[in-house]
Amino acid sequence: MNDEIQKRLFELQDTEYRDFGAKIINNIPKERIIGVRSPALRKLAAEYRGKDVSAFLNELPHTYHEENYLHAQFINTMKNFGDCMRETERFLPYIDNWAICDTLAPKVFAKHRSELLGKIPLWHASGHTYTMRFGTGALMRWFLDEDFDTKYADMAAAVRSDEYYVNMMTAWYFATALAKQYDAVLPYIEQRKLDPWTHNKAIQKATESFRVSDEHKGYLRTLKV
Repeated sequence: MNDEIQKRLFELQDTEYRDFGAKIINNIPKERIIGVRSPALRKLAAEYRGKDVSAFLNELPHTYHEENYLHAQFINTMKNFGDCMRETERFLPYIDNWAICDTLAPKVFAKHRSELLGKIPLWHASGHTYTMRFGTGALMRWFLDEDFDTKYADMAAAVRSDEYYVNMMTAWYFATALAKQYDAVLPYIEQRKLDPWTHNKAIQKATESFRVSDEHKGYLRTLKV
């Protein structure tokens, strides 16, 4: 199946798009990017829906970026939580860029939040850039709405890393939290619970958001360090 999927991907290759992709995903070699546009990738992933893709999921590590994209999409549509979590945790160490990390968002996780919550501290403690990023992304995606609790923000605020892509996700989390849960999350900014770079980046992203009021943006700007 791996050879079959590679063949399909190269049939969809757009070399101009490959060159563009290499600029925005610049931490992997250009030779590992085939250059397939997102709509074509989503359509290809849909063609395999309902088929047995276990042979492909077992082919780790993959050679090409687009193979990782398909791998994430196959996981995203798995309906059994136990199988989905097992495949997610097997795949996480092989994720090597922000785009694949942020593509991985299994739908079934939304129905198993209590089990998911127990995994997030382990992902944060992994030391692997994109596993850590995925953990904070999970907090942002599934734990910022009607039953929000500040213990979730505590988990995000506790993450410390020298990695840009970890800290950028933390900033993104708090900017989104300021849009959704402003009163509850504002003290994290006022009390400077984040490292200075992440603190300022969270404020920057919040003030760029149309979901944050002008009044709140004005106050947030006064809190930069």
